[in-house]
Amino acid sequence: MTVRTYIQEWTTDPTKNVLAGMVGTFALIPEVIAFSYVAGVAPEVGLFASFVISIAIAITGGRPGMISGAAGSVALVAADLVHGHGLQYLLLATLMAGGIQILFGLCKLQNIMRFVSREVEMGFVNALAILIFSAQVPQMLHVTWHTYALIGLGLAIVYLLPRVTTLIPSPLICILVLTGLTMAYPMPVHVVADLGALPTGLPTFTLPHLPLTVETFKIVLPYAFAMAMVGILESLMTAGVVDEITDTHSNKRMECTGLGFSNIMVGLFGGIAGCGMVGQTVGNLRYGGTGRLSTFTAGAFLLLLLVALHKFVAQVPVAALVAIMIMVSISTFSWSSLKELVRHPRLSSTVMLVTVVVVVLTHDLAAGVGCGVLLSGLFFSFQVMKLLRVENSLSPDGQTRTYHIVGQLFFASTTVLTDAIDFQDRATTVILDLERAKIWDISAAETVEKIAERLRLRGKTVHLHSADQADTTLLQAVR
Repeated sequence: MTVRTYIQEWTTDPTKNVLAGMVGTFALIPEVIAFSYVAGVAPEVGLFASFVISIAIAITGGRPGMISGAAGSVALVAADLVHGHGLQYLLLATLMAGGIQILFGLCKLQNIMRFVSREVEMGFVNALAILIFSAQVPQMLHVTWHTYALIGLGLAIVYLLPRVTTLIPSPLICILVLTGLTMAYPMPVHVVADLGALPTGLPTFTLPHLPLTVETFKIVLPYAFAMAMVGILESLMTAGVVDEITDTHSNKRMECTGLGFSNIMVGLFGGIAGCGMVGQTVGNLRYGGTGRLSTFTAGAFLLLLLVALHKFVAQVPVAALVAIMIMVSISTFSWSSLKELVRHPRLSSTVMLVTVVVVVLTHDLAAGVGCGVLLSGLFFSFQVMKLLRVENSLSPDGQTRTYHIVGQLFFASTTVLTDAIDFQDRATTVILDLERAKIWDISAAETVEKIAERLRLRGKTVHLHSADQADTTLLQAVR
């Protein structure tokens, strides 16, 4: 990226970008608060983190116009760590996750995301939706009827208001109406203040108060790695959505390092790691926020609102957040994937289902994606293996047997080749014709050499024909 391009990303249509960023802030607040209680942290932790992430990613990120915050799947990964060990462990995990993301970008490992198939992405999204919904269940148990009534009213506002107007995000109206109702008519329901303290000033620099021992890192590292990978995955998926909408290209490597730097800053100011947010990003683009200024404004305006309106935010009923998160889970779930289970090949459907099941059972989005990618690779190898063909012909004098090998030779298809060779054949000369085959790895090259050696031990003359210099190099390497 050139300096001129970077400056243009800050200065293009500033008025429209500032206004879009302000709207994005209103869409950001309710979801960040909701995900904060899902993660088991005070609202100020998520809100401060979103402020820091927005400012930092606007400067260092690789995708202008993308809104990032302390919400989404990272909060779900962090929840178990917070509930099991506390906030200080989360701060250390956030710092470590940021460092892992920077290394990921510097090593150009963002290209690994190309191996995440559509089936795995759908499984990831569906599992995320299920976890979001399941996290709301405790808030709907052992409560008064007032809570259920408020949740129902909140869902009605969230879904019906957009039919009338889309000028103001319906989740924000949901919060305003339900908060006003509970303030005007006090009722026995939980409010945001019950979840923890809200910020009343600027965030302060802090470091995790933990003994930096091997035992501490054993606890934190798995969560840090999962947070880093899930954050990168969700951010790059969000960046891909922006690329498609705007017909532009983002710098995925810069986005990884920028996200890592932002999360390190978040950890140093007492927040929870974050990532790209699809819903807020799409809303930002809808209102014309395509530059870095819109992302910066979303964070700066968020802090202004928190300092000025923290007393009002403290009175927001938890039922409003539950309604919003139910809407988020329903909109996140890919309902079309249910039809695709029947229409798509069974192997593809299996990959999606396995990804969902692993995530739901382990509450580990990174583990689910890892299993899905591994399964996709195995199924792909199986399909490519079946494409290998081995045909043979015998010379008129019956002395020369030629094996015509066509297709991809790699570790999974070596047995197909071995099974096709008749080692008891009476022909004295055997030709292995590899001109229409491709040898991809050492396993395949060793198999070819072992076949040739077994034939020679039976007194046969063996010739290898290969038109590919790379294949010849591999064959020579195993001799």
